[in-house]
Formats: sequence, C-alpha cells, structure tokens
Amino acid sequence: MDDDYDEPLESENKDETETALAHQDSDDTLYCEAEATPSVEKEKTTREDSETDLEIEDPEKFFTIGQMELYLEACKLVGVVPTSYFIRNMEESYVNLNHHGLGPKGTKAIAITLVSNTTILKLELEDNCIMEEGVLSLMEMLHENYYLQELNMSNNNLGLEGARIISDFLQENNSSLWKLKLSGNNFKEEAAALLCQALSSNYRIKSLNLSHNQFSDVGGEYLGQMLALNVGLQSLNLSWNHFHFRAAVALCNGLRSNVTLKKLDVSMNGFGNEGALALGDTLKLNSCLVYIDVSRNGITNEGASRISKGLEYNESLQVLKLFLNPMSMEGAVFLILSIKRNPKSKMEELDISNVLVTEQFVRVLDGVCAIHPQLDVIYKGLQGLSSKKTISLCTNPMKLIQNYTDQQKISVLEFFKSLNPTGSMTMSVGDFRKAMVQQNKVPINRYQVRELLKKLDEKKGVVDFSSLA
Repeated sequence: MDDDYDEPLESENKDETETALAHQDSDDTLYCEAEATPSVEKEKTTREDSETDLEIEDPEKFFTIGQMELYLEACKLVGVVPTSYFIRNMEESYVNLNHHGLGPKGTKAIAITLVSNTTILKLELEDNCIMEEGVLSLMEMLHENYYLQELNMSNNNLGLEGARIISDFLQENNSSLWKLKLSGNNFKEEAAALLCQALSSNYRIKSLNLSHNQFSDVGGEYLGQMLALNVGLQSLNLSWNHFHFRAAVALCNGLRSNVTLKKLDVSMNGFGNEGALALGDTLKLNSCLVYIDVSRNGITNEGASRISKGLEYNESLQVLKLFLNPMSMEGAVFLILSIKRNPKSKMEELDISNVLVTEQFVRVLDGVCAIHPQLDVIYKGLQGLSSKKTISLCTNPMKLIQNYTDQQKISVLEFFKSLNPTGSMTMSVGDFRKAMVQQNKVPINRYQVRELLKKLDEKKGVVDFSSLA
C-alpha cells in the first residue's frame, strides 16, 4: 500500500546518488514519498567532548586506510567476527543487513566504518538485536556521515531508552537522513512523548514508520500534537498500534493544520465510527493528504457515511483504503455518491475489496466514473455473478491493444504514447486510467484497465511505457 517525490542528494557524488535512488523499495509510497534532504553543510562545533566513542586506536589510520581495512580494524577493536556480506557490499549504495545477528558490538563496528563512508545511501538493520549501545553508535555516526539517507532499525526492541537516544539525535536536525523505519520496537506512551517532542521541530525526516508498536490513545494524542507542529513529514505509518476514538480524534485534529503530510497509514487500529466522523470532518479541511489507509478499523456503514461527508468537499485525496471494515454495499454507495457530488474530487482508488455488490451498484458506479474516469473502485465481486463471467470482464486487454496496433501498423508503444498529451514515456495512474477509459480506439472496461496497470508494472503511482520499447 505503501507511496514519490524523491530528489537526489546534492553532493560531490551526485551521479552516484541519482543511481542509488533507483533502489527505493515499494514502501517508498505510491503517491507521495519524501524528497531527499539536501546535503547538510558540516558545522564544526567547538565541543569539549567532540571525541566520539566510535574512534579507533589510531586516528590517522581512520582516514588513510580503505573501507575494508577500516571495518576489519573496527571488528578487531570491538571483538566481533566481520560480516562478509558487509565487506562485499560496503561500496554499494544499498546495503541490506536485516536478520544478520549483528548485536550491539557488530552494529558498532558497522557504525565506525560508516563514519567515513560516502557510498551507502540506504542501510537496512532490521532484527539485529542492536540494543541501546548499537543505537547510540548509529546516532553518533550520523553526526559525521552526511551521505546516509535511509535507515531501517525495525524490530530491534529498542524500547524507551532507544527512543530517547533517537529523539536526542532528531532534535539536532543535522544529518541527511530523511527516511526512518522504527517498526516493532516496543515503543509505548513515554517513547511517543519523546519522539513527538523531537519531531515537532524536526523538518528533515520526510518518511517515518512507527507501525507495530504499543502506542495507545495517549500516544495517539502526542502524535496528534506533533502533526499540528511538524513541517517535514510527508509519509507516516502508524498501522498495527492500539489507537481508538481518543487517538483518532487527536490525530485528525493535528491533520487539520498540517500542510506537509501526504500519506497516512493507520490501518489495523480501532478508530470505529467515532474516528470515522473525525476523519470525515478533517477531509473537509485538509488539502494535502493524497493517501489514507484506514483498513480494519471497525468502521461500519455509519462510519462510511461520515467519511463520505468529507469526500464531498475534499480536493486532494487520491487513494482511500477501507478494506476489512464491517461495512456492506450501503456504505459503499455512500462513498461513491459523495465522489460523484464533488466535481473537484481527485479520487483514483477506493478499496472496499471485502464488500460484495450488486449489478445495481455497478450501474451507479458507471455513472460516477462517467464524471470521474480516473476512479477505480475495488470491491469483492458481484452477487450472483458466476466466476466465469467475472473472468470474461477481464479478457486480456494487452491482446486487444496488440490486435489494434497490428491493424494500424503501429507499435504498442506508439499507441500508449498517443494517450499522453505530452508524448512522454510516463503518466500518473489517474491520468492513464482516464485516458484509457476515454479513448475510443480499443474497447476496454475498468477491470481491464486494472489488469493493464498490473502488466505495465506501475510503481509509486506512475506508469512507465519504456519497458515496451
């Protein structure tokens, strides 16, 4: 589900950086990932305690030996066996050390090496039992390293002290780090307070993952207060926490004044219909959010009706996921009619894929899509419709296009480029869906357009035709 507005880091290694950014994973979001933070000018402070715990025995050697030799020296210093994968990949822009059993000392050896590393832009350290010592080493490293942009420290059970160390670092705003994953770290209310205090003034972190933690309503209130003040975050994942009505209201209150957040994932929580009411009210005012996931939040038809009130006025939202909520076709009708009543709606995807609908619903949806051809509503299926007939609705669309292009003696690529007014090789998903529905050369329905998007391997909300060349 996860959403891109990445900009390369401006540094001496600009070419390497631009190449490296191509390695962004799918979690870089569909529609709204962050812009990479420009390189920060190093400000040499006159701290008395400027000597870091990451120094090796011979400071001169730190700057003169190669990266591999430095790492081997660091491993010897802290007393750990070197990780062969890191040795083989330390000159790459993306390094995945997930599940390597590094422990705090192994992490410290990595951190010592990264102080002078200029190639690694994205580092994965999930599930390594890095503990407080490892986190501290990484944060000290980031005071010196102005190249690392993305860091994953998920599932390391960092707890309150880990949150404290990270928060102290975030308050300083002096690194190039813009994407931070902290999922599954047993963060509770006190950790939420520390992190939110730091994030209220931090403007460099653009993408933050705090899913699978232990935040309850009190933590949600801290996060809501942070969102009202933060001017950096563009993507926030809070799924799989313990939020209920109070947290939902607090988060939505924060979103009313927030002007930067584009993607919010609060799936697998407990907003309920009261939270849906708060979300609907927020959608009337917020003009920045383009992606919201409130899947499995106990929202019934009543809650869907309340969300629909906001959709009637919202002019920015493109994706709304309501999968696994206990609503029926009645709630689905509320939602699609609210989009129909909003001539300025930008909705491209409504996910209600656990709802079984009737042919009457589909006729209503056809009317909505006539007004908003960029819209795709994902539902479970039609009541009483055989699976054979369902499959026939998705007859291979690429084959239909191929037949047309063969008749016209043009390439498939030329056909797709003709759909784009700019003639370029890329289009947004919404624009592509709208163009395919409105073109009259090849008869294709909404379901077939969805299949086309899968075949064209759309990523981050963009369809790229270059693979057809």
